[in-house]
Amino acid sequence: MSVRIDALDRKILGALQADASRSLDDIAREVGSSKTPVWNRIRKMREAGVIKQQTVLLDAEALGFDACFYVLIRTSEHEADWQLRFLEALNARPEVQEAHRLAGDIDYILKVRVPNARAYDAFYQALISEVKIHNVTALLSMEEIKSTTALPL
Repeated sequence: MSVRIDALDRKILGALQADASRSLDDIAREVGSSKTPVWNRIRKMREAGVIKQQTVLLDAEALGFDACFYVLIRTSEHEADWQLRFLEALNARPEVQEAHRLAGDIDYILKVRVPNARAYDAFYQALISEVKIHNVTALLSMEEIKSTTALPL
């Protein structure tokens, strides 16, 4: 199902991206509409897959996940079986917040959140015991300068 996104929809999406926990009345007031049309638009955008899910953003450091590693992976394996095992290994690891298959010299990049370097090493050892990886480079983020989930509407 596809849906056309107009200016009001973009305002609604912007309000939801800023704080989806607000009441429908607050969102309708902010976007200059009434509650029922806003609810109908939100429902249609959910059904169309424009709105994937609503969730809560947690502060990783407040919860003890002080280390963020970006893991660059090169593999000499490109068969479907290897890719399936690799995907299963990533999905089984809650430390992996993001995983992307790349074009270029690096095949994959992972964003891994762990309490410390020792926890990263345990993650690394487990990963390489499950799938054959040609080369792994881990980059420790020293400071998060900007992080957002919001799309530029």
